[in-house]
Amino acid sequence: MSHCLTPTRVAPLAADQAAMLMRDGYLLLRGAVPEDWREALRAAFDAGVGTGDQWAVPRGTGWRHALVDLDPTVQRTCRLPPLLAAAAGILAGPFFLAQVEGREPLRDGGHQPLHRDGVGTNAVAALVFLDAYGPDNGATRVVPRHLDQGLVDPAEPDEASSLILAGEAGDILVFDADLPHGATLNRTGARRRSLLLSFMPERMREAQESCRALRNVRMDTSEVFVP
Repeated sequence: MSHCLTPTRVAPLAADQAAMLMRDGYLLLRGAVPEDWREALRAAFDAGVGTGDQWAVPRGTGWRHALVDLDPTVQRTCRLPPLLAAAAGILAGPFFLAQVEGREPLRDGGHQPLHRDGVGTNAVAALVFLDAYGPDNGATRVVPRHLDQGLVDPAEPDEASSLILAGEAGDILVFDADLPHGATLNRTGARRRSLLLSFMPERMREAQESCRALRNVRMDTSEVFVP
């Protein structure tokens, strides 16, 4: 797949947001998704939910999964300037959108132990919330960077330092994928749809392209973003 001839320039974060991102390792962008996009995103999520055999690799139980990466509103959302600015603030070099899919914890499902993704890859993850979220319906919890002790042992998770996030549809959580994080249990069964995005440094492109079929990536990933 050929790369874009002209990289897409990404504007920097505001100074106060950049400072919070540096300190905490994550940034919660309140109301970042335009309100008139949100119903289309929820419709794309629901239309993308299918049977288990639509995935090349089985997905975890306790979750609803959706194929959404070809939807035009989803793609526009992945390129919102504040989202790209936050990703650039972590990656600090050329990067690309490697994946986007839909996830939703089912009633009494969704709980994850605190974990780190992409150790050594310098990846960025983002969650675009399509419904209100909080401690009752499977919201994400994170351990801020300044509280992170550097180790997450499944036998002794650092839950005391984790924060359960809460907010409204249209919020976007952007975080260093190596930051300890995990979803909580959806106790009420209230809907908590989200888009899960992964941004990767350009040096990881070949590795990501080699496994795109296993990750059910159908979209064009050739665009390069440059801080």
